[in-house]
Amino acid sequence: MLSLTRKMTRTGTRLRALATFTAAASLTLALSGCTKLETESPSSVRNAADTQARSASLGTVDCAHTKCIALTFDAGPSENSARLLDILKEKQVPATFFLLGKRHIDTYPELVERMADEGHEVASHTWTHKILTDADPDEIRDELERPNKEIERLTGKRPTLMRPPQGRTDGTVHDICRELGLAEVLWSVTAKDYKTNDSDLITERVLDQSSRDGIILLHDIYDGTVPAVPGIIDALKKRGYVFVTVPQLMAPGKAEPGKVYR
Repeated sequence: MLSLTRKMTRTGTRLRALATFTAAASLTLALSGCTKLETESPSSVRNAADTQARSASLGTVDCAHTKCIALTFDAGPSENSARLLDILKEKQVPATFFLLGKRHIDTYPELVERMADEGHEVASHTWTHKILTDADPDEIRDELERPNKEIERLTGKRPTLMRPPQGRTDGTVHDICRELGLAEVLWSVTAKDYKTNDSDLITERVLDQSSRDGIILLHDIYDGTVPAVPGIIDALKKRGYVFVTVPQLMAPGKAEPGKVYR
């Protein structure tokens, strides 16, 4: 019996490892350009905007002439989000939050309100983190509409951006996002903080990959991430970067529903 138990344990471990590898491989494939997924860069959106729109709607930062970068956080709010918001406020850095519904928005509604009140962009990461490419159209709509309605109820503003779980998307997802008025936002920088709580390693990975017009993906639900944020901000500011939200990164252009950006 002991031998059988050990075999079952080893088998379970291998299956979990395989599942993790498969998810990572799928994400890498989706973001490597090996599929037919078409994405647009923030700079292409900016460049497409006409001169009149540029002068009218830029706000305080013109990323066409400024070295901009966007800090984004997935899968919150969580017990770590209040501390993160304190850091962002202290550093005067805006971020974009792609929020989960179940056990997150419905558990920390006051943090959703605070994110909006403090000038951050609040967006959707679905209701249950369901892989949308594995769902039927009605499920996709439900996964996207539920957080949208809750975010709008809490902040008074309906999200215009979403991030598909694991970055996995397809034509059906594009069509439904277009129908719901949502643009899909992927990323160009990942610390893979879901694999480590080493804050120094998270910082190193972000700094190694960062470049102008970059979109940084982090998760404030993991213990090592929020402690890494002050160092990331300070180091990138020293390199001349200005932090903006994803919509600011594209201004004066706007993300178009049904399209994918990174």
